[in-house]
Amino acid sequence: MGNENIITEVYETLKSRRDYPIESYTSKLMKDTDKLAEDKILEKIGEEATEVIIASKNNENLIEESVDLIFHNLILLVYKGIELEDLLNEFKKRRK
Repeated sequence: MGNENIITEVYETLKSRRDYPIESYTSKLMKDTDKLAEDKILEKIGEEATEVIIASKNNENLIEESVDLIFHNLILLVYKGIELEDLLNEFKKRRK
């Protein structure tokens, strides 16, 4: 699979981890425990957003931190049952 499909590949893996949990970071993040899954995901998004800001200001690790932020946003979309196609269609609408 080429780079142009990596987001789809990651998204599909996340859906699988949601629907068929295994012992993984993402499966655990999307499962309610003593803390609601949505709250855990939103906390990670906040943390990663802060790290993107710091990385940008310090001119270091911006790519890595941006990937972390995008990854956790994808986890939220999967958790909430939003299809990747809906996200891509919204981008297309805004491009016009």
